Amino acid sequence: MGKRAAVLCAAVVVLATAVAAVPAGANAPYGPGAAHAAALTWKKCGTKDYPKLQCASLKVPLDHTRPRGRQITLALTRVPHTAKKFQGPLLVNPGGPGGSGRRLAGYVASALPRAVAAQYDVIGFDPRGVGRSKPALDCRPGHFDAVRPDSVPRTSRIERANLARARSFARACGEKYADVLPYIDTVSAVRDMDRIRAALGARRINYFGYSYGTYLGAVYAKLFPQRVRRAVLDSVVDPTGVWHEANLAQDLAFDDRHRAFMAWVAKYDTTYRLGRDPAVVEAKWYAMRRALARKPAEGKVGAAELEDTYLPGGYYNGYWPYLAEVFAAYVNDKDTDPLIEAYEKFGEADASDDNGYSVYASVQCRDAAWPRGWGRWRADNWEMYAKAPFMTWNNAWYNAPCAFWPTSPLRSVEIDNTEVPPMLLFQATDDAATPYEGGVTVHRKLAGSSLVIERGGGNHAVTLGGNRCLDKHLVAYLTDGTVPRGRGEFDAVCAALPDPEPLRSKVASISPRGAELHELLGFRH
Repeated sequence: MGKRAAVLCAAVVVLATAVAAVPAGANAPYGPGAAHAAALTWKKCGTKDYPKLQCASLKVPLDHTRPRGRQITLALTRVPHTAKKFQGPLLVNPGGPGGSGRRLAGYVASALPRAVAAQYDVIGFDPRGVGRSKPALDCRPGHFDAVRPDSVPRTSRIERANLARARSFARACGEKYADVLPYIDTVSAVRDMDRIRAALGARRINYFGYSYGTYLGAVYAKLFPQRVRRAVLDSVVDPTGVWHEANLAQDLAFDDRHRAFMAWVAKYDTTYRLGRDPAVVEAKWYAMRRALARKPAEGKVGAAELEDTYLPGGYYNGYWPYLAEVFAAYVNDKDTDPLIEAYEKFGEADASDDNGYSVYASVQCRDAAWPRGWGRWRADNWEMYAKAPFMTWNNAWYNAPCAFWPTSPLRSVEIDNTEVPPMLLFQATDDAATPYEGGVTVHRKLAGSSLVIERGGGNHAVTLGGNRCLDKHLVAYLTDGTVPRGRGEFDAVCAALPDPEPLRSKVASISPRGAELHELLGFRH
């Protein structure tokens, strides 16, 4: 949900389609099914960061059971292969649901070793409803405008205010997109991916997905196992908890990650002057939260907005030095300017976030059954809040429209698979957004898969972010299909990268690759 933290990373560049079409040779079909390749016309749309990008669009059925019915449009990007050895298309997805994948193609192609990237057409796409795909959903513009009610419903008035927001969002989606919502779901997106495969003229695809993109890839492999050549799943969703239980599991993991941040702040007490005891530091953070609940900073950052601002630190520790500076300025100097700036960079929602959230809710609420009685939500979340206060209620309200969603739920997909080729999984042991158990579970369900863990790592999305050990396994797999083989619940272990140090200047002391990757992926995957 959070606004992309572009100040820390490469500048955000909007894809602009050039007038000139790519020469016909670049559209050359590959392999059986090549007759479908004419469906795509690639045009140059490079950016400063990703100059080799090309763009195209593809019509697909809104309802895949009625292939000649209403059509919608998917926005695609490509970095074409340049090597003589060609290994086919590599579809990439950043997660979400609701994440735009168009620029991710440029990132993956540039982050992989040149010799490896040159062997693939790296394909990015905006899933149905997202970004440049049409129609693009935006159920209720400004849904996250400040200042929202406190996320913790300590009074019936606060609970009613938050429930009214959730109902309003669900109602707005139903009224605005009644004809579309029944088809915004994971299985429909997976069938879109197979349409992309056919349009590319490829018999099989390679796939690389982060976060929710791992579930998307696993479901594709379940529905189309014979059409998978290779697949990389990084930061793996537990399919047994889709989606109510998965979000409750996140609450515990994010609380642990927030406490790791508090301990990091305490370690550098000489810099931040917030205490040497992590418990003391944590108490000051919650005191800051209570103060902002009473009086939002500059009428813009209340308790809910503070949580939005600090949530990205649970995804990526490269943000810790900046968030610690904000924390210290507020507590020690009563200075709210850094907090306002951090909220605008990390927490404030813009139009792309409104779009992403609309698709997120549409997919999650449609994919599987959620409790419909609010009493169950209230009981589950108060029970979890007692153990994990950091994000439990913020996360609950983020998903609360599902209690009132206007479409009936589908049955979640069982991803167990003995037919798919070996897939390569990556998982950090202390990941908050997709806890470690998900990686182990999916490894067990995908016969022949291999799991590489980052021991002690707490970041979400760990390959192509600066860890050379992890990337060594990734590169070997994409080069010739090599996967590590071990015994037990994982096959290979890589050490986590060290935590960052406090800022020495206004220039970040963090991995440029890691920062760029997380800017692209965003938050709330």
